[in-house]
Amino acid sequence: MTDILTLDAEVRTDLGKGASRRLRHANKVPAILYGEGKDPISLTLEHRHVFRAQEEEAFYSQVLTLNVGGEKVECLLKDMQRHPYKPLVMHLDFMRVDATHAVHTNVPVHFINEEAVVKKGAVIAHHINEIAVTCLPGDLPEFIEVDCADLEVGQTLHLSDVKLPKGVTSDELAKGEDHDQAVVTANAPKGGSDDEAAEEEATEE
Repeated sequence: MTDILTLDAEVRTDLGKGASRRLRHANKVPAILYGEGKDPISLTLEHRHVFRAQEEEAFYSQVLTLNVGGEKVECLLKDMQRHPYKPLVMHLDFMRVDATHAVHTNVPVHFINEEAVVKKGAVIAHHINEIAVTCLPGDLPEFIEVDCADLEVGQTLHLSDVKLPKGVTSDELAKGEDHDQAVVTANAPKGGSDDEAAEEEATEE
């Protein structure tokens, strides 16, 4: 995994749409590196290495290392442009990070023990698939687990119910209680709902 999260990059001075087109024909990906109060740098990376890395979930949420002219730069992927129908990465945006400065980024959610809830007859509904967090780069988790084992039919877990790793805080919860988003719900099966509705109508009659 470490190899996947480390990419070689070259500084490019040939800019513009024409230059980017020539790079892509040469199986390279144009990119930009910015942040931490430093000037943005235009880069190129090997497409085959980028394409392999982007298949890993960690590529989108973990601190990456770019080897730029012999200098190792730690950064986060902030944006990636893909070709609309070809398996091609068109452009990458990287943001520098500093080990002593907190970062804001999104971390994927992994739902576990859902089968225990399904056995109760519930239908699982995911409301989010990632959580916006703030933490130091060294505390950034690869993913956040949401344990559904104790979820009862009709119950919803919210952000405040999710146990975040040490040093990690939720950006939404930091805004106040009214931002306590729903994360996952164990819905009653539709058939059960229809039966209940029929019973209520019969009672009313």
